[in-house]
Amino acid sequence: MTTVNLGEVWYILARRKSEEVADRELAKLIEIGIRVADVDWELTRRAVRLKTKYRLAYADCFAAALAQQLRCKVVTGDPEFRQLEKEVKVQWL
Repeated sequence: MTTVNLGEVWYILARRKSEEVADRELAKLIEIGIRVADVDWELTRRAVRLKTKYRLAYADCFAAALAQQLRCKVVTGDPEFRQLEKEVKVQWL
């Protein structure tokens, strides 16, 4: 997971619940072994290339770009990722 995606999770939880809940839930993600990748220019460039080709949320482009970079799957239930199945492997929830 990129720091961009982690930030997205945090702000959604903070907005819906509270900042304290968001902090606790993110700590749980780290505790169960979710690794967080810092975003550098190489990853950003991959993400923006995807953004120019597809109608996909900016943060989702970072998730897809990281999966490309690491040659792994994006785990999601978001139907917007269907358009990326030629670019990245998707594990559907």
